[in-house]
Amino acid sequence: MINIRHSEIAVIGDEDLVSGMRLAGVRRYRIISEGDKEEVRRALSELFDEPDVGIVVILEDYMEYVSDLIAQAQERKASPPVVIEVPSKYGTRYKDVTQYYKAYIRKFIGFDIEV
Repeated sequence: MINIRHSEIAVIGDEDLVSGMRLAGVRRYRIISEGDKEEVRRALSELFDEPDVGIVVILEDYMEYVSDLIAQAQERKASPPVVIEVPSKYGTRYKDVTQYYKAYIRKFIGFDIEV
């Protein structure tokens, strides 16, 4: 039998993203001032060390600051939290967001999901 543990969702973002996620029920969050690279890195490191965090939602704009931390966590932990990047209110850098998220899901679960 597979041991399923309860995992929480955490969010790292600006006030708008965090407010929206809190309305959806997310209780763990860090509001980051615009461009505070060190605060983003510190927040993600702390969340990676918490055993009950299973998903971290982070602004797409912050991914450039933490891509090395994510790679390190994936190497050292058997099951690190899944990091999901979401576009900011100013838009996204991906040409086709739908294709990006389909590829992301395929990477994590091994097959496509059609809705």
